[in-house]
Amino acid sequence: MVGMSQERLGAELGVTFQQVQKYEKGTNRIGASRLYEISRVLMVNVSYFFEGLEGDENQSGEGLPATAVTDFVSTSEGMALNTAFSSIRDRATRKRIVELVKTLAVDVREDSGSLPRTANGD
Repeated sequence: MVGMSQERLGAELGVTFQQVQKYEKGTNRIGASRLYEISRVLMVNVSYFFEGLEGDENQSGEGLPATAVTDFVSTSEGMALNTAFSSIRDRATRKRIVELVKTLAVDVREDSGSLPRTANGD
């Protein structure tokens, strides 16, 4: 979302890009001090990583496995959407957009009886 490669983040943290991938995919846990360092390098508050979390830590909050969310965010469409969305400074506008997308997703599920697929068929 911030336009930093895994290689550069790894270099800034003193770890390999493969380790960064493991953090991103959830293969390896991130300790509190490492999370702090990541937030410092990315220039975000640590609380950024916890926004929207509630309930089961293995769920995205919408009944999707966390890996499905990570997979989508890793696509070019997901990155473009996140980049554009994060540039919206007005919190109320962001909330309205989220509600709109949720409404559209419910409509798609009701029409097809399943969750929408990403552009690459996942």
